Amino acid sequence: MTSHPRRALLAAGTALALSATLAGPGLAAPAGPAPDPAAPDRPTYTNAVSDAFSDTYADPAVIQGKDGWWYAYATADPLYAGQEPGIGHISRTRDWSSWEYVGTIFDDTNRPSWAEETAGLWAPDIRYVDGQYVLYFTVTDTTLNPGEDSAIGVATSADPAGPWVPADEPIVAPRPLDDGRFLWTFDPAGFTSTDGRQWLYYGSYFGGLQVTEVSADGLTPVGEPTQVAIGDRYEGAYVVEHDGWYYLMGSSANCCAGPATGYSVFAGRSKDPRGPFLDADGLDLNASVTGGTTVLTQNGNSWVGAGHHAVLTDASGQDFIVYHAIDKDEPWLTDPFGINRRPMLIDRLDWIDGWPRTNAGAGPSEGPQPLPVTDSLLPGDPAAPATAFTGMRAGQDPQGGDTGVLEGTATSRASAPGDAARVRLDVRAEDTVTLTLGAHPKRVRVTYDGEAGELRTAVVMGAKKVVDESVTTLPTGQGWRTLTVEAGDRSATAQVSAADLNDPMAVADASFPGFSLAAAPVQLAGDGARVDNVGVQTPAVPVTEAVPDPEPGDVLFRDTFDEGVDPSWEWVRPQADIRTEDGDLIWPVRSVDLVGGGNTGALLLRDMPEGDWVAETELTLDLGERSVRNYQQAGLIVHADDDDFARLGTVAIWETRTVEFGRELAAVAGGDETIFAGAIIGAPAPTMGMRVAHTTNDEGEHVYRAGISRDGESWVWGAAWTFPADTTPRLGLYAGGGDTPATEARFHDVTVSELAP
Repeated sequence: MTSHPRRALLAAGTALALSATLAGPGLAAPAGPAPDPAAPDRPTYTNAVSDAFSDTYADPAVIQGKDGWWYAYATADPLYAGQEPGIGHISRTRDWSSWEYVGTIFDDTNRPSWAEETAGLWAPDIRYVDGQYVLYFTVTDTTLNPGEDSAIGVATSADPAGPWVPADEPIVAPRPLDDGRFLWTFDPAGFTSTDGRQWLYYGSYFGGLQVTEVSADGLTPVGEPTQVAIGDRYEGAYVVEHDGWYYLMGSSANCCAGPATGYSVFAGRSKDPRGPFLDADGLDLNASVTGGTTVLTQNGNSWVGAGHHAVLTDASGQDFIVYHAIDKDEPWLTDPFGINRRPMLIDRLDWIDGWPRTNAGAGPSEGPQPLPVTDSLLPGDPAAPATAFTGMRAGQDPQGGDTGVLEGTATSRASAPGDAARVRLDVRAEDTVTLTLGAHPKRVRVTYDGEAGELRTAVVMGAKKVVDESVTTLPTGQGWRTLTVEAGDRSATAQVSAADLNDPMAVADASFPGFSLAAAPVQLAGDGARVDNVGVQTPAVPVTEAVPDPEPGDVLFRDTFDEGVDPSWEWVRPQADIRTEDGDLIWPVRSVDLVGGGNTGALLLRDMPEGDWVAETELTLDLGERSVRNYQQAGLIVHADDDDFARLGTVAIWETRTVEFGRELAAVAGGDETIFAGAIIGAPAPTMGMRVAHTTNDEGEHVYRAGISRDGESWVWGAAWTFPADTTPRLGLYAGGGDTPATEARFHDVTVSELAP
């Protein structure tokens, strides 16, 4: 999202060429190495992928158009310093390497009539629904009410490049409160559930995330909305389906604080698109102690504030996450100064133990990475003519452009690439096409039957015998549909979607023993059926193990507070009522803080050893639930000076309870003005463990990564902050933020260990 004042509150070859295992990024310690590269012949990209045509390209949304191009849409910031803001942006690519800028989404001729002239048009979300492209977007201020009354708009087009025709009124109207304020109606995201129903997610910190069902054409709300995530925690919702689960992903913390931005993405999952969405620990995204399993967060390289994302699947079936982030060394546009420079990045999205993790948990990549696989056979790619299949002639898309028309059975000139294959094609919604994979006598046969409204996947022995079959109803509709079939490893799965955005409207699978695709051509059958963008690939080899997390090794120092505070500590601004008792350091929480110019809070600091280490404390601070007790907190701090620190604390933020790794530093290098923002690490517990792991990155900077445990046994690791190489930060303890209601933080111990190899 674009910055907003309330955000400060959250700061307290052949087309059948093989596709191999994807490489992981270069990773700043301490998270450990990413998977070794296994695709040396694949062309590569280096983040940020939008550098060729812009300096900033925030809140990206992506889709593969029916013309074969990939399109990326962005929020209404200037593309370059000194440029006037565009009214949303469109760019496109065929290979995720070479890009061309298409133009703005809106201009003076088609800007929504109900949007104030000064309103921001933010955060577009692109879908293909019922035969046309549907674009949802945020309008920050409408003509419908006085004040900042944000709403969700919708526009349609027959072409992903536009022109766009906005609806005459919002699809989600401004939502007033009794006191004259309006809930934040931001960040729309469409979604199709596996029963073919359409949904729209929206919302932000002030009011939380909502979902409403929408009509089959995606243009009208149906029924009442449901809240799916609590206020003051998430925005930038995006939902995908994976293995029968719906995953709600949202971005958290301040999006736009320059080099202090800690924006990150988290997920919960549900069997229902209306939730409840629970994280890997069973915590609800709609609860006061707020759940969320980390999907994407910064790792100590140049990129900070990674978030507001979309998800795509390449031709091999590998998922990727597309998002914006900030280069901490070049965080602002210089003219006008203050606009965050947020280019578009892309990285591999892996599924680890049922949860989406960017680069297997390694986070944003900085060096060369294998490009998404985009090879196709027909005929949207001019380099892949229809002659790749016999029995097919060139035809015309009803919306313009070339397509392929089947004349009986069409057979690929090349064979399937191995014992597994992934086939993707577009087919007209009303047509019928049958896809056959494998060699006689046992084959997989998938039929998209638009006339009967069925998707059928079967394993066939000989000419007619069906060994296993699954039949699923297709929702009615028009335009193009995307059919994907993945076969291998004793099973075959077919999915039908509008545009292969991880939201299938129908799924049908079948199982089989003793099946081989090797040396068998791909066959498509259907008299007069229209198909396009046909691709056959070896499925991507999934990465299923996360990169290793930091682990403590030999103990270097331990203070249990049994005999008071060890003399190696130094007090800064000592607070008279802090005491040791029964082996605990008891710290009454007062109305003091370290942020900005006040610097009133007490600190207990110590020098740290050379090299890599892990510091840990066990802390009790019961902040209750739901009540507003801003911003009571306590935890660990990495302190270079009072205007250059990172603090890891369990904290109350309005009705939520969370663990935040906050960062204060100079807004501009060498300047006097400071900024403070933070990254969310996870959910707290009344008694919990906190860790900070120290390493150095390739530039020699100090990297501090945060981890937490709610049970003292399992640990969740999150964001990292860097400090300059020429600083010598100390580690310490802190507490503060407010004295109502009265409460005390109890530190049970502090341990410093070597970082285990």
